[in-house]
Parts: sequence; C-alpha cells; structure tokens
Amino acid sequence: MRRTRGFLALAASASVLFAACSSGGASTAPASVAPASVAPATDAPASEVPAMAAVRLQLQWVPQAQFAGYFAAVEQGFYEAAGIDLTIVPGGPDVIPQAAGSAADGPEFTISWVPKVLEARIGNPASDLVNIAQIFQRSGTLSVSWKDTAITSPADFAGKKVGVWDFGNEYEVIAAATKAGLTAGTDYEKVIQPFDMTLLLSKQIDVAEAMIYNEYAQVLEATNPETGELYQPTDLNVINYNDEGTAMLQDAIFARASWLAEAGSEDVATAFLKASFQGWIHCRDNPADCIQYTVNQGSTLGAGHQAWMMNEINPLIWPSPNGIGVMDPALWQQTVDVSIGAGIIKEAPPADAYRTDLAEAALAELADADSKGASFAKGTVEVTPGGN
Repeated sequence: MRRTRGFLALAASASVLFAACSSGGASTAPASVAPASVAPATDAPASEVPAMAAVRLQLQWVPQAQFAGYFAAVEQGFYEAAGIDLTIVPGGPDVIPQAAGSAADGPEFTISWVPKVLEARIGNPASDLVNIAQIFQRSGTLSVSWKDTAITSPADFAGKKVGVWDFGNEYEVIAAATKAGLTAGTDYEKVIQPFDMTLLLSKQIDVAEAMIYNEYAQVLEATNPETGELYQPTDLNVINYNDEGTAMLQDAIFARASWLAEAGSEDVATAFLKASFQGWIHCRDNPADCIQYTVNQGSTLGAGHQAWMMNEINPLIWPSPNGIGVMDPALWQQTVDVSIGAGIIKEAPPADAYRTDLAEAALAELADADSKGASFAKGTVEVTPGGN
C-alpha cells in the first residue's frame, strides 16, 4: 500500500500509535511505521487465504473525538472482522477533504459536511462524491460572543466584526446573516478567524464561530483574567444554528460514484459501513473507551477536552430515528434549501447525490444491535483547565 505524507496507517489487525507534531491540536503526524495488512488466521493454504480489502478513510480534520467511532472500530476489531484493512488519512487546516476525496486516485471514503460536497459537485471539474451514510443528525455549529455585546441572534451582527472559518465551514453563519437581511462587507465585517478562539479571547472580534464539541469548550477551558477562574457559560452568548433554521447536515461518509460502480465496491462499502456503525454504537455505550482511543491517536488536545468532545459528539448522532447512517429526507431537503438560499448552489442536486441502500444493507447485518439509540441521554462532563 502506498504511503504518503500525512497518512496514518491503521491496519485492521494491529493498533498503531500516532505522534503529535504541533501545539493547540492543529495537526498531527504519523508515527514512522509501515502499514500492515494481515489476512485473517485460517488453516487454508496461503494461496487460498482471502485478501483483506484495503481502503482509505479521509478525515475532515485531525484525529479527535469527532472521529472516535472509526478509531473504536479499529481498536475493537470491527474492521478486521468485516474484512477491511483500513488506512485513516488525517485532515487539517491545509486539507480540503471533499477535494481529496474527489480525486480519481483519492481515498475510497471521505468524511465531509454535506453543503461542501454539494458545492464540489457543481465545481470544475465536478465531484462525483455520493453521500452513502449520514452520521451526524444535527449541526454542531455555534456563534459565541461575550455577554456584554448583546449579540443573541444573527440580526445583531449588524455593525460587528463577525468571525468565521473559510473553506465552506462558514456557510451556516453566512446563511443566517443573509436570512436576517445582512450582507457581509456592507452590514457587518466578516473576519476569517484561525481554527481556534484566540481572536474572541483577545476581543479582536465581536463574535466567533465555534463547534459545540471543540472551540466552545476552548473558551470554557480558558482563565478569565478578571477573576482568575475559568470562564463560565454565563459569561457568553451562544447562537445555535439548529435554532435559527439554517443548520445544515455535517459529518457524512462519502464515496465516489465511479468507485462504487466498480465490481465488488458496493460490498466493500457495505462492510465498511457495518464496522463504522459498530464503532459509533460502541462510543455511545462506552464513551470512556472512545476517549482513550482518541487520546491514543496522538491528539495534542488533552483527555479532558476529548471527554467534552465525546460528550457533545454523541448527541449529534443519537438518536438516529431511521438507524445510524440512514438519511432523513427532510434534513437533506433543509440543507439543500439553505444552500440554495445562501447562494452556495443554484439548484437542487440530482436525486443520486445520496443513497441509503448501502447503509440499510449494513444495518440489516446488525439487526441485533441498537442502531437508533432512541433512549440515548446525554451525559455530563467537568470542564478542565486547558482541557487537560
């Protein structure tokens, strides 16, 4: 299997440690180990040993609890049992996952947000990525400001410095501002913020984009210089885009239509989804395991931060009313409608932009598992200084 810079080889039959190479959780680098591919033990002659299906998974970001289900599927041996030899490819600030996944020689599976892929599908060249499993059922995007700014809705962005990320991460925020009748550059100043909360903490911007499972916690893990204590939720205003009507579907598993059309690929995809779903079910029921699995990947964010993240990721997935990975058509339509209204795309994508048959086939093989999590209840975690 080819190795390139940034690849994290996670063989289905062995655990591989990842080495961190930066501060603040911005990126990680792989340990210097060759990828392993070990066929299942069998008494059959070597020539008859069935080959493992070698596939790659492109992450949306660096290893963190946002992807704990896939790490769990490795650690628990679910991929190995499904005949999958997996290489996990980390993302990061210089990686556009939907672009990497669209390449003809790109990874077989890609984690990305739905509106980013909808935009890529009308690009030049156009992507043929297809949503084969919708993992997140809810959006994790927030806008966070200090209490004294009185920014409690997108309409309050008027005249303010509004921090957002780029590369398609800003769509929900911009869509909400547009819905409120505000235009960037005219009614408010759009500031591209780094992938942290430094500009908000230093009060260089009035409001910052944050994920509920990551950057929001970074504020709460910081010390208020006026009190010497950690910041509290009461110090902040929080806009949740699930409440604003501009939430869009986020983490999903995509595959190229051209790859899926190759002989045997649909069977491989079904096996991959089955193991991935098992991983996420394990993280729902055993979050402490998955926090440790994430720490094992070499993230420079501490165990305390990963515990917060795991506790916030699970509610984005569970409950999954149709079964984990199966698209809710209403949520798909909302994402399409918001994308059109915000000018991300001009018209609805074709019906084959997503498919549910592979996820449904995977769930059929997990009939004894609780794939909906109807009784799921969010836990509580203690904020730790610096996320340690």
